Amino acid sequence: MVDAVVELWDGVRAVRDPAWCRAQLMAAGRTLFAVYGYAHTSVEHLCAEAQVEVREFRREFESREALLTDLYDQVAMAGMQASQAELAAEGMETCPTEERVHRLFAAYVRAVTPDPHAARVAFVEVLGVSPAMDEHLTMWRQVWTDFLGHEAERARGRGHAVDGDLEVVVKVLTRSVDELLAHHGRHPRQMPPDLLTSELTRLSMAMIGPADGSVGATGAASGAS
Repeated sequence: MVDAVVELWDGVRAVRDPAWCRAQLMAAGRTLFAVYGYAHTSVEHLCAEAQVEVREFRREFESREALLTDLYDQVAMAGMQASQAELAAEGMETCPTEERVHRLFAAYVRAVTPDPHAARVAFVEVLGVSPAMDEHLTMWRQVWTDFLGHEAERARGRGHAVDGDLEVVVKVLTRSVDELLAHHGRHPRQMPPDLLTSELTRLSMAMIGPADGSVGATGAASGAS
């Protein structure tokens, strides 16, 4: 095993696979950051939970914050990939705008909420950590602003009265999604996925505005069904 590290472990010569160590540390971070909080979890706590040594942690991550960033990115990427996949699903180009929005959020919610620990880490524990983390979150918000901005432009083109500056509307929507998911992550009894999806859809449609009854707003001439 080329990438394996051979070292002395409890007096026995053993092969330590870096990929295994990294997976163990990711799982430990997901659990401990969610249960005890990022601020109250040390590198030593992470290593004890992961059953690895501190030097193995240092080999895989520059810091606790680097681990936290990777955990966040896992969830963020899962949500984005699920949403992009849904865009290519059958019927998405012809269905009414509200159905399209609901399907996009349903795919997103299914991707980011199945693990309560991962959801809490991604939507709660990353907040207020450092300027560097804030900058990373801002980068991801811009990615979502661009994604949702395209959807809002499409809705406007299909007869929805999107009020005001479209960029401002989309930024407010992006923040609203973040806040709702943070609320979801803070509570032990988290919202059911269907309820979360419905609320995100409601918020989005309230900002997109009503359709004017044109063919594009309601589906392809009632033949979208």
